[in-house]
Amino acid sequence: MSRTITAYWLGRMAYDRAHALQEKLLEARIKGDVGDVVLLLEHDPVITLGRGAKKDNVIATTSERRERGVALVETARGGDVTFHGPGQLVCYPIINLCPDRCDVRKYVHDLATIMIGLARDHGVCAGVIPGSQKHIGVWVDESDPAQWDSERALAASAGEPNGMRLAKIGAIGVRLSRWITMHGFAFNVATDLEGFGLIVPCGIRQLGVTSLKALGQRVPTLGELAKQAHSHFARVFDADVREGCMEYLQDKFGL
Repeated sequence: MSRTITAYWLGRMAYDRAHALQEKLLEARIKGDVGDVVLLLEHDPVITLGRGAKKDNVIATTSERRERGVALVETARGGDVTFHGPGQLVCYPIINLCPDRCDVRKYVHDLATIMIGLARDHGVCAGVIPGSQKHIGVWVDESDPAQWDSERALAASAGEPNGMRLAKIGAIGVRLSRWITMHGFAFNVATDLEGFGLIVPCGIRQLGVTSLKALGQRVPTLGELAKQAHSHFARVFDADVREGCMEYLQDKFGL
């Protein structure tokens, strides 16, 4: 194993609180005070805007958001607009990509590979749309979730009517500082998909959003899925993944 990753399951947490913890861990990782860390959690309902977000991709008015208890936060991650809420596994790796993984595209692909593995664990074939910078993330074919064809998906994403119904099951948005990562991915397990109706997800109007539950799969608890993610991180990052103790984060970082 080339590295050790400590993974923490945080349960449900407000976005601002989780972001503050990420910032503290990033600073500590840069200084070498902590090793590589992965935070796994679910958020209270929130719309987040990435660096490339267009504000008109938030459809809901301020009053509509308040009625539904949905916060709005601008972030420094890449990407456009997305929605987080209960039933969605959110993953924030604080990982030093030096010296052998200093490639942003590879890192984004690695995060996609982890979500593809999680989907396969639960009977869904998912994949990426090759060569598309607009359609970053993990997708499924709603018309046949047991199959995935990358070439057909690329054609379908360009508007070719070939029978595929593309829907995103996993979103990715990252930020790097001195090759140390922040933000990460969000994988839809039993998410209330109506939340995505408050926005234009990732700025893509033509394609849908889905979840394991919407695809008719048995839905694990997020705690169970978080533990399943450990093996995928271990495989993709050639790492020894260990479960971290919440008391450590509470004592050292005031979680």
